[in-house]
Amino acid sequence: MEAIKVDKLSKIYKDKTKGLSELSLTVKQGEIFTLLGPNGAGKSSLINILTTFLKATSGSITVLGKDLNKEAGKIRREIACVAQKISIDGHLTLKENMVFQGRLYQMDMSSIEEKMKRLIGSFGLQEYTGKRVASYSGGIKRRLDISMSLMSSPKILFLDEPTVGMDIESRRTMWDIVRKISSEFQTTVFMTTHYLEEADMLSDTICIMKNGHEITQGTPDNLKQYTMQQYVRVTCSTPEIAAGLGSQLSHETFVQNTYCSESVLTVLVENTKRDYNQIARLVLEKGISQTGIEIAHPNLDDVFLALTQERSA
Repeated sequence: MEAIKVDKLSKIYKDKTKGLSELSLTVKQGEIFTLLGPNGAGKSSLINILTTFLKATSGSITVLGKDLNKEAGKIRREIACVAQKISIDGHLTLKENMVFQGRLYQMDMSSIEEKMKRLIGSFGLQEYTGKRVASYSGGIKRRLDISMSLMSSPKILFLDEPTVGMDIESRRTMWDIVRKISSEFQTTVFMTTHYLEEADMLSDTICIMKNGHEITQGTPDNLKQYTMQQYVRVTCSTPEIAAGLGSQLSHETFVQNTYCSESVLTVLVENTKRDYNQIARLVLEKGISQTGIEIAHPNLDDVFLALTQERSA
């Protein structure tokens, strides 16, 4: 059985703004499913509808075999959502927050203690159990927030930008936690993120959205095959130099497209072996400050940019 099936879903707000436009996607049970898209793509609208906070204008949604329009109450008892804004009481300790959450779901103390012990151990929270939450770092608060959402043993966990604002060490810890949620707790994870590396490393399936509808859906490897195009990648000294080089190269006849990501310029060309030499010669002749030029295979960044951005000027 599919965890989630969305078919031709649309959402039009009162001001006539289109949040979603006949979007369709499928989430398999037990997988880590990641939703990608630029700002305004409709990711928040979709999550708010799937978690029953919003009603769709048209289309159908099945969650765990249940019709979302007819059985929203039953679905709520089988899902959990961790939003970007942390929703824990800073005046309470970790244990007090988790006990409170268990009580909300009418769990008895024996079940609460058992589940709490497992979650604290799995997510490395042992040293924080007696401390007030207000003293925790952002990363620890996020771990606790996720732990609390798992107290009710949801079958689907929605994670909205789970690592936003974290340093790289905290992000890597969170990646391990997301994997544990899927493998150890047998929970389907539906996640949004702006970090393409994160989506590539964690996801079983990725859906890329734009303008309220899906562009493509597949495994990270399949999406990379989707654009079997030829790239030359130039790592410049600064983002400004990369953007300037992209502007120059976009006027060359052999260049099909250019994409900038920080200081890295990716150039889509017609023939990598031939065009690599032309790009290298231009870079050297212009004295452009760079640390490397290479022929590159497409990665998830290339796929995302190729599908969601227009040609650079």
